[in-house]
This record gives sequence, C-alpha cells and structure tokens, in this order.
Amino acid sequence: MLTAPIDPELADAQKERLLAVWNDPPGWRYWSAVNNSEVGLWYSLTAFAFMLIAGCLALVMRLQLAIPDNDLISADRFNQFFTMHGSAMMFLFAVPMFEAISILLLPAFLGARDMPFPRLSAYGYWSFLIGGIFVMGSLLFDAGPAGGWFMYPPLTTIDQGVGPDIWLLGLSFIEVASIAAAVELIVGTIKCRPPGMRINLMPLYAWYVLVVGAMILFAFPPLIAGDFLFELQRSFDWPFFDPERGGDPLLWQHLFWIFGHPEVYIIFLPSIAVAAMVVPAAAQRPMVGYNWIVLSAVGTGFLSFGLWVHHMFTTGLPSISLGFFSAASEAVVIPTGVQLFAFVATLLAGRVKMILPMLWIAGALAIFTAGGLTGVMVALAPFDWQAHDSYFVVAHLHYTLFGGMVFPLIGGVYFFYPFIRKQMMSERLGRISFWLTFVGFNICFLPMHLTGLKGMPRRVYTYPGDVGWDTLNMISTVGAFVIAAGIAVFAWDLVRPKGKLMEDRNPWNEGSLMWSHRIPDHYWGVRSIPYVTSRNPLWDQPGIVERMDQGGYYLPDAQEGLRETIITSAIDARPQHVTRVTGPAWCTMWAAFFTGGAFIFPTFHWYPPAVISAVLAVACVIYWLWTSTARIPENPMKDVNLGLRLPTYVSGPSAPGWWGVFITMLGDMTAFASLIFGYFFYWTVHPNFPPPLADHANGAWVALSALCYAAAWGATRVARPINRSGAVVMAQVLLSAGIVLAIAGAAAIMLSVAALDPTSHVYPAILWAIAVWTAVHTIVGIIMQGYCLAGTIFGKVMPEYDAPIWNTVLFWHFLLITALVSTAVVGLVPRMM
Repeated sequence: MLTAPIDPELADAQKERLLAVWNDPPGWRYWSAVNNSEVGLWYSLTAFAFMLIAGCLALVMRLQLAIPDNDLISADRFNQFFTMHGSAMMFLFAVPMFEAISILLLPAFLGARDMPFPRLSAYGYWSFLIGGIFVMGSLLFDAGPAGGWFMYPPLTTIDQGVGPDIWLLGLSFIEVASIAAAVELIVGTIKCRPPGMRINLMPLYAWYVLVVGAMILFAFPPLIAGDFLFELQRSFDWPFFDPERGGDPLLWQHLFWIFGHPEVYIIFLPSIAVAAMVVPAAAQRPMVGYNWIVLSAVGTGFLSFGLWVHHMFTTGLPSISLGFFSAASEAVVIPTGVQLFAFVATLLAGRVKMILPMLWIAGALAIFTAGGLTGVMVALAPFDWQAHDSYFVVAHLHYTLFGGMVFPLIGGVYFFYPFIRKQMMSERLGRISFWLTFVGFNICFLPMHLTGLKGMPRRVYTYPGDVGWDTLNMISTVGAFVIAAGIAVFAWDLVRPKGKLMEDRNPWNEGSLMWSHRIPDHYWGVRSIPYVTSRNPLWDQPGIVERMDQGGYYLPDAQEGLRETIITSAIDARPQHVTRVTGPAWCTMWAAFFTGGAFIFPTFHWYPPAVISAVLAVACVIYWLWTSTARIPENPMKDVNLGLRLPTYVSGPSAPGWWGVFITMLGDMTAFASLIFGYFFYWTVHPNFPPPLADHANGAWVALSALCYAAAWGATRVARPINRSGAVVMAQVLLSAGIVLAIAGAAAIMLSVAALDPTSHVYPAILWAIAVWTAVHTIVGIIMQGYCLAGTIFGKVMPEYDAPIWNTVLFWHFLLITALVSTAVVGLVPRMM
C-alpha cells in the first residue's frame, strides 16, 4: 500500500483543500493565528528581544564597573539592573527560547501537521509577552526588583517597594506559561509521532525535548510553591521566612535552588539537542552512540535534581550533606561527558565539512568545557567557601551558560534558518559575528576568574581604586562591548533583507524529516504524514519526500474543512486516531490578558480587579474548550489513505487531552509536594515545631473534609461508567452530588483552620497555606465537574463521546491525593509530633 499509485487530479484537489484549511488568517486577523510556525516565530523573536534588553543592562553595569568609585548609576539602579539582567536571561530568554524553537521545529522533526494543542501554545506566548513587558517595564518607572534574580529573604520580604511583588507575581505568570509549553511539547513528542516512528527511532532533538520538558515539569513547580509562600508573607504578613515567628529564610533557598540548578541543565540540554542535529549534518553520517546519548541525556536530567545544595555550601549545612551534594555535583559530569565524546566520535567517523553552524558548535564546546572545569572546582566545598559570591562564580556561570546556550543557539539559528524562511543567512557575517563574540567573551569573562580570586565580591556597584581590581574590570568591560558588537552583527544578519527564496529545501543534506516541510509557503507542515522506518528517513528511505509531496501517505486531504493530524501510541507509534486540532482564535489572547490581570493586579493590592480578571480568564478558557475541543464528529471513522481507517474521537489514555491533564497534574503535584516539604522542613530544623500548647486545626472539620472529598471523588468516578452505559440522568445526579460534596469538603478544610491566626507563627501560617492550596484546587475540580454536567445536558458529552468526563475523573484522582494528604498534615500529623 505504501507504493500505491497517486491520481494527479485528486492530489491537486486535496492540496487546495489543505491550503484553505491551514493558511494563516489574512490582515489584522493574522494575530489570531495558532499555527506552530507562527507562534514559534513570535515566541523566538520576543525571547531574543528580551535577551537584547538584558544585554544592554549588562553593558551599563560593565560601564559602571569599568573604573573605581564610578557614579554613572546609583547603587539602587545598579541593583535593579543586575536583578533584571539575571531574571530576564533566565526567565525571559533561556527557557522560553528553548520552548519557542521547539514549538517551531518539533512538528517538523516528527512529521506532524502541528502540536496537539495549538491554542495552548498561543496562550502561552501571549502570557509570556504580557508578563515579560510587565516585569521589564518596571525599570522604566524605577520600580524594578533589586534583590537579585534569586530574591533571597529577609532582604526582599522587608522591602517596602513593589519590586519584589513584580518579580514574584510577574515571573510566576511567566512560569505558568513555561509549564503550559512544556505540557504541549511532552504530549506532542509522545503522541504526535508519525506511524512507524517507534520511540527508539525518534530524532535526538525529540528526545532532548522530552527530557527537558519533564525537567521543566518538575523543576518549576517548587519555585511556584515558593512564590506562593513568599507572596503570602509579602501581602498578608504570614511569617514563612521570618525567624522571629518560627519561619526560616533557608526554606526559600531550598525551593529556589531545587528549581535553580536543574534550570542550568534545562538551558544546556536544548543546546546539546541543536548540536545533535548539526554534528551529523557536518559529518554526513548518523550520530555515533545514539542509545548512549539518550541514556546520558536522561541521566543528566535525573542527576540535576540532586545538586541544588551546592549553591548553599556556605549556609552552615551538616558536613554529611556537603559531602553528598559535592559528590553528586561531580557525578553529573559523567553523562555530560558521554554526550560530548559521542559528538567527537561522530566527527572523527565522518567526512567533516566545517559549515558555519558547526563553527558555533565548536566554539560552544570549547567554552562550555572550560566552564565545566571551573564547575568541578566550585563543586568542592572547601574551594567554594573561598570563591562563593565572588567574581569567580560570575565567570563560571557565564562560561557555562553562554557556552552552553548562546553559542549553540546562534549556531542553531544559522542551521535552521533555511527551514524557517527558505533563505540562507550570510556566511561572511556569521563568521565575523562568531569571532567577535568568541574573542569578546573570553576577554570579558576570563579575567573575572582572577578578579574573584583577588577578592572582588559579586553584586557590588563600585569599588575603591587601591585593591588591584581596576585593570581587570576595564578589560572585562572592553570585552563586553566586543561581545555586543558580535551579537549586533548576528542581529543584523537575522533581520536584513535576503532576496529570493531558495529552491533547495535541504541545503545541509540532513537526514531528519524536518527538511521535508515547505513552510513558509505551505502552512500545513507536511503534505501527507509519512510512514517512518529509520532514524534518518531522508537518507534511508529513497523517494520519501517526493511521495509525501504528492499526498502519497496518510491524511493527504481535509474534506471536512478541519485541521487534523494523526495520534499514535506512546511507545511503538501505532496509529490510534485522527485528532482535530484547533484553529485561529482570539480567545487565547483574551484568556492570557485576563490571566495577566489576575497576577498583575495583586502586585498593587488591587484584589477586586484581580478576582474579576480570574473569573473572566476562566470564562475565556471554558469558551475555548467548549467550542473547539472534543467536538462530536460527523463520522466516527475516517479514511486516512492507504487502506487505513481511524476513529475521529477517542477518550482516556489514547486521547492527547487525557495526557495533557495527566502531565499537568504531575507538575501540580510537584508544587504541592514542595509545600508539604516546607511543613516538614520546619519540623526538622525547629525543635519546637509545632510550638508547645499551640492551637491545632479543628479535628472534626478536618475529618469531615476528608470524607466529603472521598465521596466527591467517588461520585465523579462512578459517573463515568454510568454515563457510558447510557444512564445519563443518573450520571448527572452523581456529578451534581460531586459538586455539592466538593464544596462541602473545601468549606470544611477552611473552617478547620479558621480559628488560627496565620500572622502569629509559621505553624498556623503553613496550615492555612495548605488549606488555601487545597481549596483553590477544589474550585478547579468543581468547574470541571460543572463542565461535564453541562456537557451531558447540552449534548457536548454523550455516552460514546465522553472525553471531558475521563479528563475530569483523572483530575479528581490527583485532587483526592491532595485533599487526603492535606487533611492528614493539617489535622493528624501535628497531633502525632
């Protein structure tokens, strides 16, 4: 069947229908687009713009430090600049840029039409844009956060300005967008592979996306939990980080660095993914050690979560802890080294052509290796005690992140630009940019190692002229401007006019499916979804591109006028069903706008507008889901070509929506676990936690809450098979009962702590925080129950079409765990201590 003849007239008609369905909306409606090709491009350019702004802040700081006793900017302004430089580079550039490029490229690598949730990608982008403008815009009003990109208390908890609130709430908003993008990428990698692309045939880029997406899913939630506690202290004086009332500022450091050190590898691994595509193209042979690279990437991601304490070696932790985390910090070098040696082996085994992207990758390997060597040094506790908070650490950080992120990223842009725009960037300008950036980087940051060893601390806005730092700082400042010149050349090469489009879709002769795409002239992604039998199908499957272009594989048509792609099984990529993906819409933009209001208004203690914004954001999301997801199909089965018929609607684990809920709730449970970690952290470090004679939560209300939550879960769980059996009225009764019981459970857990004063001590404060967390999640569960109830009434949910109920039951599985753990910690554990 894969070689069946193709009718040219039929193929032309199919092509026209596909073009009509997948084209971007014209005129001003263009901004309602949700195509991965458009959203990914917007995302990438916006992240690059934030990077340029952060770079300009760095140049001003270097001018301030160029000479001793300088007064170019004030100490407070300097503090705002270094805080926002670090925050922008980490939260507005490094991670968003990975997600942006992956949204843009991943469907092409997988031979898919689009990501499974295009509107979620668009929502994430608009959230990122609004949050980024809000946070960076604070500098224009001299109101920017000034406590460092790590926001250590107590300095930031006692700050009377709005800067810390802008950082906490603005970046929490952006973190939500990052998690949304991670969910999209993970589900896309698992469920949108073409038929035949088993998990061991995935491109290495897809493997790195999967690993990094999982790392984001487990690294960002602890920071969100920390932000939650931090803002409760800032807004309501609940003393989570106040030692005088039982709090501990070290809890923030733990939660922050549980996020912060995996963040380094979240930044680094995507760059390795880019290298994993460039190196085989330069060597013109498949990658050596594919399985070892995959295992090493997974190992790096796993080990990265065991390193966070090496940022806290000077906080007085026990020696056994220092030894364990020092050893773990050394161990992570092993899987990283395996990946780098595999690249070197591939180059040695091939016939290398030093293409321009490979030059940037080579520079990245050199700089990152140097950063890794200094990383081994600071991983040793005795050395770290000497170098901590000095410019030695600044140099190490930038050698690691610039070498591990910026150089590979720019190399990747030169490599993938022909795919994105069907044009080539300038070889001459690319080499000029490389050498300016490479030389300037080493002039800037290499002397900082010596500056730090000579005693210059980080984050000082000036220094006296008699301590021997002035010459080194002047050299670093000159180097910074050389870097800026290199980046400026690259930026000009990126945006300058480039003439006519290329004829050759695959100028690097690379073997992955991405070079079969015809974006930007055809927004459908692939003309037909291929059957894949190789890791390098363009090298190993002769004629595959031509047959894809002719519509000779799966789903070559759009007879119903809907955007569709094929969903396959998670492991062996067997076709499971045809999913209808969402098209252009304004509701994603409005949902992001109102979500932004829910985060931004509390910065200024404007709580009524925040509540109204949250309600409107929920309304937009409900409208979006109701009108465009899990739609009742006109036919239960669809002919996707080559004799294959697939269902057009599925529920449960076969559906991408179920996977989306499952993966989202894994991240949510990580945040909840971080909150519970906080409770036991206080118990571990304070011998009088809970305080003697402290009032506890009301046991009767706690027990009632647990019973109500269990009953609400049971009613919702039973409603699913009851509805499937055709007893729709009984399912409606059960869903209604579940709503009532959920309301009762949330009310009971809040009443259990109502008599406690959360401002008096951290013990009642943490109980209140857990209760509030549970109640807010219950509101989400009630909305989902109500959505399913309305669906059964208005025909959105039927016995045979019940995906919303499956997703709601899955959410309630996690909510039940949250509720039972919360009631145990609030009501039972304190009485056992």
